[in-house]
Amino acid sequence: MLIMILIFLIALLGLGLSQTHLLSVLLCLEMMMVSLYLGLGMVSISGLHYPLMIALVLLTFSACEASSGLALLVLISRSHGSDLLKSFNLS
Repeated sequence: MLIMILIFLIALLGLGLSQTHLLSVLLCLEMMMVSLYLGLGMVSISGLHYPLMIALVLLTFSACEASSGLALLVLISRSHGSDLLKSFNLS
């Protein structure tokens, strides 16, 4: 269980440090979701059966997040010419 927390913290650190490309931000978010999914899987293996439904819902949301993130990446890279976060006007 400690390794799942470590993976989550590494992904959070990567999210904080990699502010250049949109794809790297999306990969860090996906790594955070996978670590949460694995953590819930470990809890359900240890004997508690109620996190199994939560894990399935989390897996569904992470698949939707990945597909919408990639669609947004394609749309932004076609309209702006690159996926650099510094080229976006976020104000």
